[in-house]
Amino acid sequence: MSFRPLPARSPAALLREEKPLRALFTEAQRIDHLQQLVASQLQPAAREHCHVASWREGRLLLIVTDGHWATRLRYQQARLLRQLKAFEDFAGLSKIIFKVQPTTGGSAKPAAESRLSPTAAESLQATAETVSDPRLRAALERLARHGKSHD
Repeated sequence: MSFRPLPARSPAALLREEKPLRALFTEAQRIDHLQQLVASQLQPAAREHCHVASWREGRLLLIVTDGHWATRLRYQQARLLRQLKAFEDFAGLSKIIFKVQPTTGGSAKPAAESRLSPTAAESLQATAETVSDPRLRAALERLARHGKSHD
């Protein structure tokens, strides 16, 4: 018995047809919209440090990058609550909860430092030689050259 993978479908088709994915996509759009509303009421310096995590049952959960910003935002909590209640999307808002969750992205290496092995470069070049689409062929050849430049 052999395994046959299902044919690939476009992301747009998946989002339209699959109920769990559609619900997840809809919720992501809702959170993004709420984030924009919250950001419009924050001081510019605070916007990158505060993100909407959830909004349900009258409670807005905001994730803050560090304790310093959480403290500053807690001092502004009453004003922020009052301003957000003015938006129809935040009707029924009764409490804002701040949770500190430090970002961990500072130690990631830039993509320019990643290395392509000589074997991978040769494989890409060999594949490029079999491709008839000129744009795809050129892209594969560029990738193969990146592996050769690190030798």
